[in-house]
Amino acid sequence: MTQVVVIKGLMLGVSLALILPILLPPGRPWRVPGGIAAGLVLGFGLALALPAGYLSYVISFLVMAGIFVLLALGLNTQWGYNGHLNFGVAGFFAVGAFTSALFTIEAPTGIAAQYTQVVFGLEMPFLVGVGAAAVVSGVIAFIVAVPVLRLRLDFLAIATIGIAEIIRLIFQNERWLANGPQPLRGIPQPGRCLFQSVPCDWLPEWAHWIVEPLGTRDYLAFYLVIVALFVAGTYLVLERACRSPWGRKLRAVRDEEASAAMNGKRVTQVRVQSFVVGAVIMGIAGALYAHRMVAIDYSHFHALFATFLVWIMLMLGGSGNNRGAILGAVVVWAVWSGSAFLAHALDPVLGSIHAELAGRAQYIRWLLVALLLAAVVLYRPQGLLREELRVSRYLKRWPSGR
Repeated sequence: MTQVVVIKGLMLGVSLALILPILLPPGRPWRVPGGIAAGLVLGFGLALALPAGYLSYVISFLVMAGIFVLLALGLNTQWGYNGHLNFGVAGFFAVGAFTSALFTIEAPTGIAAQYTQVVFGLEMPFLVGVGAAAVVSGVIAFIVAVPVLRLRLDFLAIATIGIAEIIRLIFQNERWLANGPQPLRGIPQPGRCLFQSVPCDWLPEWAHWIVEPLGTRDYLAFYLVIVALFVAGTYLVLERACRSPWGRKLRAVRDEEASAAMNGKRVTQVRVQSFVVGAVIMGIAGALYAHRMVAIDYSHFHALFATFLVWIMLMLGGSGNNRGAILGAVVVWAVWSGSAFLAHALDPVLGSIHAELAGRAQYIRWLLVALLLAAVVLYRPQGLLREELRVSRYLKRWPSGR
């Protein structure tokens, strides 16, 4: 067992230890210690059993799954708890990604400025970029929510689709803002210097021997820990909020808006709050995506990829259940990623049938996702994990609450 394998196994194990306790059945005393132990064992087991190439693929899969988990949690705050039919997830995803990129990149100078145009490049730390992405996404969501949330159902869906497309087209056509149709490159990655030949300046001397054998290919395991921390933190905050009076107010407005208003609840205020909170989480997901990809452009935020795939994740996992949103995101992303291998294998077969069919096997991925959606709607409309009817932590103390 080499030092690199041990360190990667530790980072993978810590990431899984942060997530597995969430997916285990709640209310069990062994949930947290059992999940942590299982995550550490599984992480070290994968690091030991898999070759380097397969292990890198697993880590990359988990990073992207974690980003989509955040998108599903944000949508669950809007739709699952408050009934907003938001088909504009891709718009807030893009706002978060470009905002964090602009706050953290170095503004190009000289000849480079002729090829990369940005409104500003502040070279701020990673966490500042993520915070800026959350704030800007929340502010835009607030501006959008005031007029749009007066609409209902299909009109609300059409409006949110239009807003997402407007945001995407702004980033596509306004080159002065974020390099327009050309990729915005050079987005820094947090802690990247740990995996380079010259370690970070802030790293103590005694810790150099730990990171010395690591290379740039090992960085993704470290970034997985960062994504897992954001996922776990977001889940804990949302669970706390949704089991509070505020969360029960969201459900009341969703289920009986007129009755909630008659009981003194400010319906419009509640709807705006849930919309903004969901958009903030989507903005954080966008920031993590930008720092993962290093280079982004408008094409990364297409509605099929960044909106409807997220809806399928939430519907499969279980609307109104944060654990279900996490489970659905992982399952659907596994189907989506696995279908890429199937499409690649079918390319030669389709090419042998007709020359024009070569390269069109990628559409089979959407076919599989569509079949999965149809199966969910027909056989499991409540999702893999149904919504919890009792969300107050105080009810279990009293027999009358059962």
